[in-house]
Amino acid sequence: MKKIIYLLMIMTTGVFFTSCDPLEDVYADLDQLPSANNRIVGDAKFALSDDDYDDLDLSFGNFSSIDDAKVMIPGLLTSKFPTWGVTYNDVTGKIEKASSATVTFKWYSPKDTYSENIYELSDDDHNDITGNTFGNFDRDYHIFNYLEATYPSPAEDDFHSLRYRFWSNGETTLTDGFYYKDGEWNKIAGFTEAQYNEMGESFPNFSSHDEAEAKTPIALLDVFRFDPKEAGDIVETMYELYKGGGVTKSYTANYIFDGNSWSKYGNVAEETIKFGHDGNSWVPDNTIKYTLTSADIAFISNAFITVPGFEGPADNVGNFGTFDRRSSSSNYWSDDMLLEAFNALLDNLDPSAAEGQKYVLTFGTYIGSVVDENMSVIKTGGVWVLN
Repeated sequence: MKKIIYLLMIMTTGVFFTSCDPLEDVYADLDQLPSANNRIVGDAKFALSDDDYDDLDLSFGNFSSIDDAKVMIPGLLTSKFPTWGVTYNDVTGKIEKASSATVTFKWYSPKDTYSENIYELSDDDHNDITGNTFGNFDRDYHIFNYLEATYPSPAEDDFHSLRYRFWSNGETTLTDGFYYKDGEWNKIAGFTEAQYNEMGESFPNFSSHDEAEAKTPIALLDVFRFDPKEAGDIVETMYELYKGGGVTKSYTANYIFDGNSWSKYGNVAEETIKFGHDGNSWVPDNTIKYTLTSADIAFISNAFITVPGFEGPADNVGNFGTFDRRSSSSNYWSDDMLLEAFNALLDNLDPSAAEGQKYVLTFGTYIGSVVDENMSVIKTGGVWVLN
């Protein structure tokens, strides 16, 4: 038996020494080709598990930011799919097909909440804004006019809870919250008296925070019955608690939709990003999600108000802050018009954007009611086109 083993060892050694020199040129040629690890292509779609976060030393089970996720996930993908890469066209030497991975992950994304005693507007407060003597508002922008007149120098994140009267085929009392951020007032709609009654309340308030947290998710299903939300959407809500002594205080809370029901938002959001292999490593998709601000709307209005065919729509969007998307309207913004306006805006916001840069723009539109719309664009040949 020992003789056989020795014989095999001698044969192996012989092959090693006699084969070394003739193959040197072959090995040199192989070094010029893509590595073997980059000749297998695969596609994956998954959500990070608790074990994945542990492997990344993320003890809280989420990333601190989306940018952190973009930096850390490529290493995880390399460990999960060590043989994946790209295939090359052997004639042109260019990438023919690349591996991809669509990854869903959690990240820390806190949203502000506010609380404040309610201020009830007087007849004079209403009339000073409208110039009438009816003691109510009858335009959506009147309450914002009141805020601008009453708080001319607001600080970032200033918050006010206002009870006011609004006329629309009859007078209704509304209680809404308003916070100041990024140069403009933002509204958080409170529940109406009728909605409190539907939730079994005799007065327009809850008796405790626990009651508010229990009933709000159910109420939101009805609130958004005709304004469907998608899984992952987060909304701001406001409710009232009676504190005694004639004082009622408002509190805001954030709720997230899972596609079927609402639950209180815990400041951890989910994001899905697609990663691709570039032949050497995994790289994230470069899409930038951007929501137009009031300054962006003003820029578009000023830039297009004298452009033939845009005069009315540009003036209208400047006045109301939303793009009229009713095809029957004289102020209608078509897809082509929006794309032209967004070309001007992005060239102003991001003049050095690289070829292939992507944006998903979110903007307010008017279709009989105000709703958000998205448009996805990519820079191609130096201009922004629909993606």
